[in-house]
Amino acid sequence: MPLPRLTLTPDVSHGPLDGAWWPRCDALELELPSLVDLLEPEPGAVIRVTVDPAGWPGAPHTVMAPGRVIAVEPTGPGSDAHVITLDCGAVGRWVLLVVPPEEPAGTAVRLLAAAADPENPLTAASMLALADAGRPVGAAGEAE
Repeated sequence: MPLPRLTLTPDVSHGPLDGAWWPRCDALELELPSLVDLLEPEPGAVIRVTVDPAGWPGAPHTVMAPGRVIAVEPTGPGSDAHVITLDCGAVGRWVLLVVPPEEPAGTAVRLLAAAADPENPLTAASMLALADAGRPVGAAGEAE
């Protein structure tokens, strides 16, 4: 059974994130169509994605996907390099932690779960720093 690559908070998130995404590589033009497809936007919906250019060097301004064009916009200065924001029109808007593709599977699974926890108050940068230090991530890890 393949490991999950996307987790979303159930219902409404109370934290800074709405879930996490673990792409297989750092080529946004290859990974983005399948991510958007998982979010099931309406046919013809305008999809806007915001990424930090430092986290996605060479990211295209548009990505072609079956039946749609995805607009990719850079974030402003001071934004988190490990976050992607997807605005899928009427379907919703998600702010996701981007788990680095090279992250070991065990760590990636913990980050995916922690980011989808609606009680988790941690930012993407904080969760990745805890994971890099070998500490628990999520609401429980923050209390230690």
